[in-house]
Amino acid sequence: MTDIATTRAPARGDLSAVIKAYDVRGVVGEQIDAGLVRDVGAAMARLLRDETSDTPGVVVGHDMRPSSPELVEVFADGVTAHGLDVVNIGLASTDMLYFASGALGMPGAMFTASHNPARYNGIKLCRAGAAPIGADTGLMTIRQAIEQGVPAPAAATRRGSVHERAMCAEYAGYLRRLVDLSAARPLRVVVDAGNGMAGYTVPEVLGGLPLEVVAMYFELDGTFPNHEANPLDPANLVDLRKRVIVEGADIGLAFDGDADRCFVVDERGEPVSPSAITALVAVRELAKTPGSSVIHNCITSRAVPEIVAEHGGHPVRTRVGHSYIKQVMAETGAVFGGEHSAHYYFRDFWRADSGMLAALHVLAALGETDGPLSALMGDYERYVASGEVNSTVADTPAKIAEIARRYGARAGVRTDELDGLTVALPDGSWFNLRPSNTEPLLRLNVEAPDAEAMAALRDEVLAIVRA
Repeated sequence: MTDIATTRAPARGDLSAVIKAYDVRGVVGEQIDAGLVRDVGAAMARLLRDETSDTPGVVVGHDMRPSSPELVEVFADGVTAHGLDVVNIGLASTDMLYFASGALGMPGAMFTASHNPARYNGIKLCRAGAAPIGADTGLMTIRQAIEQGVPAPAAATRRGSVHERAMCAEYAGYLRRLVDLSAARPLRVVVDAGNGMAGYTVPEVLGGLPLEVVAMYFELDGTFPNHEANPLDPANLVDLRKRVIVEGADIGLAFDGDADRCFVVDERGEPVSPSAITALVAVRELAKTPGSSVIHNCITSRAVPEIVAEHGGHPVRTRVGHSYIKQVMAETGAVFGGEHSAHYYFRDFWRADSGMLAALHVLAALGETDGPLSALMGDYERYVASGEVNSTVADTPAKIAEIARRYGARAGVRTDELDGLTVALPDGSWFNLRPSNTEPLLRLNVEAPDAEAMAALRDEVLAIVRA
């Protein structure tokens, strides 16, 4: 292993394709290699030491991808060469790493590429208390340092040390104290871990509760032999939907690769909208802290702000993306936040997202009722949504401007540009059109009072976008 305590990292070219707005991510061996990851560790350590002289070190966890342990090792080498200690918690879900960052009061690094295919890996970085390190909060500083060549540490710098610490049991105990299922009625739960980290965390979190867990694809395998660990794609829910029906289960849960997102299937095998889950959890959190704010992004169902207001809360609308959600939660003191992508954020969890904590809330709510999940969620499903529809276009700003002109001229139409373009029609229908940050794509989300109106508006907008 290279002794980076006495050498300067070589200058690198443009890393914008790898070090992005929220994290570091790329193809292992092509975009992500040991040298780059060591540099990320060194640059992060320098950033933290420049900000405060008493940084306790960095806590590190990793998912089940074959490349993860080696990347953790070289990252730790970069951190310790610059004088900071490393606490390695080993295998972890992303929300377990956030728990460790909060519980230990340490900045963190999670090695995962989330739902991406097997050839990818990456790093999610945070400050102590799980505060995100994104483009505007340090990640661009790290990128620039690597591009210019990370300076070697001063000769007198003490090399840090690496310590190992298991935290899965502490993480599970913390979540179970936040949501008590001990008095819930017995439930049969099918869980599809997708060969990802939920196969490691679910037995610890759900074990011993009044739940019969039917395990699907719990074997940790970063090659994803059964299906991609991306439940946002309906194709990856097919196995779970069938198994719920075959088992006569009360509910199905599907987690993504790093288990920070959770998708829900009802007893009929029908997917439950993440917006409906957001509304349900919001009501439960508002019951504990009446009058609190609840965050929702601009493409969650409008049922969410309606239900929040009906239960005495204050709905706050924000842009899509975890860094924006967490920032607005900090500014408003919001008790909870949810996104259409099944990211759920909790004030009691350092404002970080946890699919497992959201799952516990849904299980608790179902366990408190006598009826099926479909009946419970019927109170939160008020409108019909298209889901995200992507279109490849040559000039995304021009298309958005054209849509704004066409719809903005209609009577009673309201538009805003909080995140892309949102257009609200007088009949209660609305749509949002957002450009992708990385591809020449426009992402369309449509919602309407019924399926016919949704399909008509979706097709009308797509005809203009794809003309």
